[in-house]
Amino acid sequence: MFRHRPVRSAAFVLGTALAALAATVPAGAQPSGAHSTGARPADPRAAGDVRSLPGVAPRAETATLYDDEPGGNADADDPAIWRDAAQPGRSLVIATAKEGGLRVYDLDARLVQSVPAPPAAGPDDAPGRFNNVDLVHGLRLPSGRADVAVTSDRGHDRLRVHRITPGRSGGPLTDVTDPAAPPVFSAGQDEINDQHTAYGLATWTDRATGRSYALVSRRNRTTIALLELLPTPAGTVTYRKVRSLDLPSSFRLPDGTSWTPCGEPGELPQVEGMVVDPANGMLYAGQEDVGIWRVRADLTGAAPQLIDRVREYGVPAAFDEESEECVPGADPGFGGSRLSADVEGLTLLTEADGDGYLLASSQGDDTFALYDRELEDANEYEGGFRVTGTADGTVDGSEECDGAAVLNAPLGTKYPRGLLVVQDGHDSPVEGGREGTDFTFVDLGDVLDRVDG
Repeated sequence: MFRHRPVRSAAFVLGTALAALAATVPAGAQPSGAHSTGARPADPRAAGDVRSLPGVAPRAETATLYDDEPGGNADADDPAIWRDAAQPGRSLVIATAKEGGLRVYDLDARLVQSVPAPPAAGPDDAPGRFNNVDLVHGLRLPSGRADVAVTSDRGHDRLRVHRITPGRSGGPLTDVTDPAAPPVFSAGQDEINDQHTAYGLATWTDRATGRSYALVSRRNRTTIALLELLPTPAGTVTYRKVRSLDLPSSFRLPDGTSWTPCGEPGELPQVEGMVVDPANGMLYAGQEDVGIWRVRADLTGAAPQLIDRVREYGVPAAFDEESEECVPGADPGFGGSRLSADVEGLTLLTEADGDGYLLASSQGDDTFALYDRELEDANEYEGGFRVTGTADGTVDGSEECDGAAVLNAPLGTKYPRGLLVVQDGHDSPVEGGREGTDFTFVDLGDVLDRVDG
């Protein structure tokens, strides 16, 4: 059976119970599987009291997506912001809706185009399910360079590529995926149906070679694969796997014990949110129940560094089959103080002088954490915020955020200082008590004013 929503991870379930507990976080970045015996006090602004973080009200939100829509369970997940260089005020937000395919919105959060996910290969097979999306600018095609949206299709274990053509009749997105594009991880349809498939995604263009890549994580596994995007003579796009990397699934704690995040039987702590810093080619990957890793985007070189940990890190738990949840034990105090599992959407807020922030969704406590982008500052924590509803109640905030995208560039008169788009996992109000999600648009200037102020 293919669930619309997977059972919440152990760390997400633990998050509610442990959100009020302040925990220590290791000083500095840690290599893969390593630990520190030293600790620093928890940040008082993020030690479980999220009310101390500044709130930022959104400017707009999309229409609600419902998981019982005809033609496919529509569920908001991950956005990307495409800037129209010729007319910035006509820029677009391209977002995944899982079995509902892709949605394209204008800066007023109005629907411009809906692209369905591909149908199932057979009556007993998994349907198409678009999970994460990112952009490649200036991909070389036989017809010339083009901007494209690259999406992970979890249902078919493939990447889907859509060319972006503003003003095109029928909508700006055109599918240019090579029909012969192979599965990313699976050997055949039976494995695809098991759904250990393409999940999180981030794109990257190597400035030294001009080659474009997608980094793709595997659902319920710790694997991240590097795929090179390859245009074909027919004008389509395929890909080839270059290499892969497995993050740890168990961790040695400072007291000498070993800890493995709890999950359903057979599931490992997966990665979803990812982003690459184009200036230095560093990949940041959110292992949902563990924390945020930093590693070279080409998946070579030094071992991955764990730059921050979730509060639930190190908490023992046992999976209860009846409730399909993980029951936590006592917190040994080895977790971080800024993130509550799951770690979700990662996005990069760049600045012209090379500074900026790595932004992470702390799904377990409905907050967002900011880390210094610069490596010489060891990606230190810079603060956090919440996306709250508007004062008049016309637009609600963001809860259980799955994905986020930020663009620090002027977008016409509506967003002259840039835009932040975040997924809202609990849109309200909804019709007749139905479960709904949407995407929320936030003026980036408002975020920077509150955080920097």
